Amino acid sequence: MTDCLFCRIRDGEVPAEIIYKDDDCIAFKDIHPKAPVHFLVIPRRHIENLFDVAESDVELLGRIQLAIPQIAKSQGLDSGFRTVLNTGPGGYQEVYHMHYHVLGGGQFTGFN
Repeated sequence: MTDCLFCRIRDGEVPAEIIYKDDDCIAFKDIHPKAPVHFLVIPRRHIENLFDVAESDVELLGRIQLAIPQIAKSQGLDSGFRTVLNTGPGGYQEVYHMHYHVLGGGQFTGFN
């Protein structure tokens, strides 16, 4: 997937402020933050969105879900956070590599 921005970030071809990585996922700060703390968590493997998730992805998605609160706490979000996962054009997905927005630390802008 050479034209996927997030695959290019994953591969180090596009710079990003990486805050976490493991064998399953990578987290990096959003370049247009909508909250004082706003980062994205992507699976390392290209999955376009939730429409493309298969039964074989259950373990991967579970591991990502377990990583998100750990990453959030490492970013100072001890009192809570919002997680947003946009799917398809009707869900306002802009980059077609599944990604979780994690937001917190104060007032949100642009996310209702």
